[in-house]
Amino acid sequence: MRFLSGNAIKILAALSMVVDHIGLFFFPGVLWLRCVGRISFPLFAYMIAEGCRYTGNALKHISLLALSALVCQTVQFAVVRSLDMCVLVTFTLSVAVIYSLNSFKRLLFNGGDAPSVIISGAVFISMVFLTATLNGITDINGIAFSIEYGFWGCMLPVFASLFDFKSLDAGRVARLDCFPVKFFSFAAGLAVLCASAVSPVQSFALISLAIIALYNGKRGRLRLKYFFYVFYPAHIGLFYVISCFIA
Repeated sequence: MRFLSGNAIKILAALSMVVDHIGLFFFPGVLWLRCVGRISFPLFAYMIAEGCRYTGNALKHISLLALSALVCQTVQFAVVRSLDMCVLVTFTLSVAVIYSLNSFKRLLFNGGDAPSVIISGAVFISMVFLTATLNGITDINGIAFSIEYGFWGCMLPVFASLFDFKSLDAGRVARLDCFPVKFFSFAAGLAVLCASAVSPVQSFALISLAIIALYNGKRGRLRLKYFFYVFYPAHIGLFYVISCFIA
């Protein structure tokens, strides 16, 4: 029986993230805290894909995510002069790829003319290429640059969106738009991410699949959308201030 709502999964992801960052800021030698923290990213990644599926305003969605990422990175650079991109940047790229993919599928299945289909397909491929290119950059003007979770981390939500044919006249192909197919597609993407990771600790992210398997496809009663945009920078900032005070 699948009984976890989207809100419940996001809350579990947030709690896992807090445990991870407690380890990062205060107990870097305690490995199990980081292991628990590996569960967070896949849970948020899956729900990012769900957000792209159900949002009524794609432009607002990606703009809000990109603005949150910009604010976080601006503050981080001002404080610690770091160009290590946070997970909000990762998910901004994910959403950009997903929406370009959705545009291609919409034109392909809903009767778009051939030039439009070709152009939208080229845009999708270009977004994947841009994501790969950005993840290939290692420094900017001598300052180390990286995107959290790398290329496969950016692509993880895309795996959950590959067979999203909601509101499309996809014929028999639309049968693939079901939870089992989406789940196994996402699991394949997560396996690739874990296999490509430098640290074996990342393999603990596979535990998240047991939680996602219980997702019931519903949002939940509370509207917590904006809470999670604030939660990430707020708790990071709080932990940073506390760590500075302790030091």
